[in-house]
Amino acid sequence: MSVTAGPAFHCAAPLLVTRAPSFVPPPGACDCHSHVIGLPPAHPFVAERSYTPPEATPAAYLGNLRALGMARGVLVTVSVHGDDNRLMSDTIAAHRDRLAGVAVVRPDVSARTLDALGEAGVRALRLNMLFGGGTGLAALDVLAPLCAARGWHLELLLDGLLLPGLEQRLAGLPVPVVIDHMGHLPPAGTGQDSARDAAISALLRLLENGRTWVKLSGAYRSSAGAAPWVDTLPLARQLHAARPDRCIWGSDWPHVAQVRMGFSPVYTLDWLGRVIPDAAGRAEVLVDNPARLYGFQGV
Repeated sequence: MSVTAGPAFHCAAPLLVTRAPSFVPPPGACDCHSHVIGLPPAHPFVAERSYTPPEATPAAYLGNLRALGMARGVLVTVSVHGDDNRLMSDTIAAHRDRLAGVAVVRPDVSARTLDALGEAGVRALRLNMLFGGGTGLAALDVLAPLCAARGWHLELLLDGLLLPGLEQRLAGLPVPVVIDHMGHLPPAGTGQDSARDAAISALLRLLENGRTWVKLSGAYRSSAGAAPWVDTLPLARQLHAARPDRCIWGSDWPHVAQVRMGFSPVYTLDWLGRVIPDAAGRAEVLVDNPARLYGFQGV
């Protein structure tokens, strides 16, 4: 579970992968959610950030992909860098055959900036309602048409308990929407079951409309316990069973906003193996779905 420790608290660095995953990822597998983080002054942190992370270099990121057996990856601009997408876009531009990006911009972003991001390999814009430094939901109606014009999608980091009130608005957008980390929904039995059930129903309806995707990721953020986060498995399995063709996975490396690091990235892939025990199902989530969503070519 994510730990709240006051404004801009210092969070722990990720652990190294020291063993193989519990299953062999298929050729072309993609980790659809990670971050690279630079340090000031070259890569300033925004003042309104929720945490202060250690550096997570492109080289360390690529090493983590290799350790997990991933052929491809998607980098998301981290909230502490605000709308400074330079490190993310430079990293994906250097590996266009295997990396794609999700950028953060403000509503007044220029067409020139968006075009440059697209040329680098960006395929989506992110709205962030949970951590300081991101662009919030107020920008939704401005950014959605900009994404639609470029064939991009929107990615939403939000409190999933708000989904019932947002459902119609999201369903009416002119672009696909990706819900990060299973909506950060709490596990059953945590005192919010009624609101949780309504949120799950809304998310399932959005998935059924065929334009919404969900990241089976971030289990450690919503779990009430430690790895292997068994209390998150029922929801992940329910989402996958409903629309296996709209599910993707991400390690969420380097696991920001954690005061203590009690797991290595390989645990997040092991978790997916428990959600989807069959190889064909994992191949759909790890290879086929990311290829369609981000436009990867070949295997």
